[in-house]
Order: sequence, then structure tokens, then C-alpha cells
Amino acid sequence: MAPSPSDNGPVNPIIIIPARLKSQRLPNKPLADIVGAPMIVHVLRRAEEAALGRVVVACAEPEIAEAVTAVGGEAVLTRPDHQSGSDRIYEALLRLDAGGQYDAVINIQGDLPTLAPDLPRRALGLLENPAVDIGTLATEIHVDSECEDPNVVKAVVSYEAGARDGRALYFTRARAPSGDGILLHHIGLYAYRRAALERFIALPASPLEARERLEQLRALEAGMRIDVTLVDTVPLGVDTPRDLEQARNILGAQET
Repeated sequence: MAPSPSDNGPVNPIIIIPARLKSQRLPNKPLADIVGAPMIVHVLRRAEEAALGRVVVACAEPEIAEAVTAVGGEAVLTRPDHQSGSDRIYEALLRLDAGGQYDAVINIQGDLPTLAPDLPRRALGLLENPAVDIGTLATEIHVDSECEDPNVVKAVVSYEAGARDGRALYFTRARAPSGDGILLHHIGLYAYRRAALERFIALPASPLEARERLEQLRALEAGMRIDVTLVDTVPLGVDTPRDLEQARNILGAQET
């Protein structure tokens, strides 16, 4: 079921989940078994539970497509050589909807099997502000070691007092901002206006994007607006065998 129309926000979104087998730290991870189902199937189910409309997995390899269609899901094959998930979802969008029926695209990474279904809705809700091009998520960091961890991307966001939605000023792998106050862990789930995704894909890679290895900086350097809403928890991203075991424990406990 799609969200109710609003004066400014998208009314017909699509969720696209990019997935590929060539992961350096955990090869073939979309097909890794978690309590009897491939990880990509768990992500598919969490995306469907968001109840925002059509959900499609954009696959780099036919093995992923077969796992998705075997459980009644929808998959589309894309080029295997894409450099980013954004490139993959855009190719999928053009294959699925060249006529422009969908006015927003939600990019959910294919390694988030414990994703809470309200998170895609929260990101999409940011697009109700007509000035916002891209919506995304962050949560407060509570573990000291994460403040210095370059694998934990920090969002520097301008929030008004008491607000949970604000405008992103920067994203970085370094500890930022300095001084007293909370630090924010960026969650890599994005809701794009369709026009914003089309513009973003057409842009060349930017200097800060290359330096930080964060593609969202390409949008900021081009003057696009990214808003960030604060959420309470970070969905588990599965990148290592240890993460996979943790996901199995979490989802296994939910089934018992």
C-alpha cells in the first residue's frame, strides 16, 4: 500500500534493493543462509513490511534473482560492473519504469536483514518538504570506540532545538564535529526524488567523494539538499562472518 498523497511529497515510491555477490569481506553474502533463507530474502521481507509499494531487488548476478523469485519476490538483472548501489538502482529503475511512473526511489542496501520497516518510511517522509532532494537516517553514537572508527560514517547535521529532522552539512569517516555534544552515526538508506536520483547519477565523482569514499558527498558538493532524520537504532549491516552470526542470532531469536 502506497502512502497517502500529500501536497509536496512523493505519492508513488518504489523500493529497490541493490545486491551483488562480489563482497570482499564476505563473498556471496546475499545468499548466506540465515535461519533457513538467504539474507537477500530477509531484506526483501523487511522492505515489503514497510508497505510503501513495489519492492524489487536489483541483482548483479542471476543466482540472486533466482533466490528472490523462488519466494515470489521480484528481481531485475543489471550490469555486474556498477561501481555503486546508486548506479545499480538507477539502471533497474530505467528498466522497470522508463515512463516515469514512480516519483521516488528508496535505496535499501541488500545487507540489512534486521531492518525495522519504519525506517524506509521515515526516510521517505523527509521528501514531504519540497526543498529536500534526498532523505536519509542517523542515530546517536553511544559507544566511544565508534567515534574514532572510520567504518562508522558520521553525519554533521544542522538541527533546530528539539527537532529530529535536519539538513546535512557534511558526512565523514573522521570524528566530527569537534567539541562537546552528540555524534551521529549515518545509516546508509536513502529516499530520492526521482529527479534527484537522475541528477545525482549524471554528476561526475567529486573530489570530496573520492577523498572520503562517500558518494553522498557528490550530492552535497553539487548543491543538492540531503535531510537527515534521527532514529533510535542502527540496523545491523552484515559485512563480516561475525556480523552474519549476529544476524542469525537476532533473527533466530525472533522466530522462537
